[in-house]
Amino acid sequence: MQKKLHIKKGDTVAVIAGESKGQKGRVLEVDREKNKALVEGINMVSKHTKPNAKAPQGGILKKEAPVHISNLMVIDPASGKPTRVGRKLNDKNKLVRYAKKSGEEIK
Repeated sequence: MQKKLHIKKGDTVAVIAGESKGQKGRVLEVDREKNKALVEGINMVSKHTKPNAKAPQGGILKKEAPVHISNLMVIDPASGKPTRVGRKLNDKNKLVRYAKKSGEEIK
């Protein structure tokens, strides 16, 4: 069984360590086996490509590389600052994630 992570696809996250420290972006993809996430506009790398149907010109493409989940923090929906994430049962008895800073539910 795979471990539950504090980050999901679609979350807005802040980078707290590494080359892109301080930047914010939306999570595009999460790899639960490698504990990595692909974040929009973060950790950009240059990829050299041969001409093909998708890129007829070829050349150097800029694309996102995965970032380890330990270097990411979810942005608090209330304050817009990075926050830790907790889980609790809501009024409908469903387990939801909430921001520890403000107590607000993370959608």
